[in-house]
Amino acid sequence: MKILVSALEHSANVHLKSLKKELGDDVTLLGIFDATLGEPIVDLRSLAIMGIVDALKKLRFFFKLADEMVELAQHADKVLLIDSSGFNLPLAKKLKKRYPDKEIIYYILPQAWAWKKKRIPVLARTIDKLASILPFEPAYYPKDAPIEYVGHPLLDQITTFKTTLDDTIEHITFMPGSRKGEIKRLMPVFQELRKHLTVTKATVIIPKYFTQEQVDELYGDLSLFEVVHDAHATLYDADFAFICSGTATLEAALIGTPFILAYKAKPLDYFIGSRLVKLSHVGLANIMFEKFKHQEIHPEFLQDDVTVDNLLQAYKHYKRDSFLTHSKELRDYLQHGSSKRVAQIIKGKNR
Repeated sequence: MKILVSALEHSANVHLKSLKKELGDDVTLLGIFDATLGEPIVDLRSLAIMGIVDALKKLRFFFKLADEMVELAQHADKVLLIDSSGFNLPLAKKLKKRYPDKEIIYYILPQAWAWKKKRIPVLARTIDKLASILPFEPAYYPKDAPIEYVGHPLLDQITTFKTTLDDTIEHITFMPGSRKGEIKRLMPVFQELRKHLTVTKATVIIPKYFTQEQVDELYGDLSLFEVVHDAHATLYDADFAFICSGTATLEAALIGTPFILAYKAKPLDYFIGSRLVKLSHVGLANIMFEKFKHQEIHPEFLQDDVTVDNLLQAYKHYKRDSFLTHSKELRDYLQHGSSKRVAQIIKGKNR
């Protein structure tokens, strides 16, 4: 079987690797994906976008790439789109128009339920199989929509969880994000916060793809930190964490590492985003936990509230045992990983 794949993001390719193992060697991937999985038509590094200006400059490139994908689809049995709705939704429309009978599967859906509910009917009409990774998401779609909760991909990668917590906190890790702006805004606060924490080990998790020059520019003085790259292993080893918003918050919650979310965006970006997205929390773990427990699982500090004093006070008064209980409840809520079920859907198998 040949599958046309559109997986532009690093995280999408992490999940694609788990899925490829379930699909087996008789499946060949065509299109956009990590080079370790086959022969993609583009180097993923060329798809990186830094800001609106850069995005506008690359518009023609992405239009051409979409056209290439449409042509390549004639050689594929099915289509698999993963995340990246800005590229994948327009691509899906083009594919459906050109190949109305070719099955399109969307894995890791656009968060239309959060900020663009008008997209939901479009998704339901355009996509043949909607593979949701959020248990509450199918309820936002029409009853006859081809959507199914398949499990969460992080549970394919995270297999070791904490069952107890040490009485003392000896290791604290910091995750200031992966985008340059996030890191530059958070690291000065984290550096100052580190001076007030009495621990034997403080780590900062830095993406492997950053050059030393970029690390020096973005992170500043790291003399009080140990630099590490493996997020899951470090979170499991750590007793506590301070994390920028994103998937990392859900990773920590599933592993069972107590943490505090700290996020600072550009004022204009935050102003626009806060009016488009009608959510009471920004952390993925909090969004999910609120859906079925109607409470938050961890503290959140945003924008001007991201201060050393606020973070320090929240840390000192943190109820770590309650967090660990909630962590187990969250894992039970998500049930299992998603790769196995998505592989079954691609191969046309029912539950």
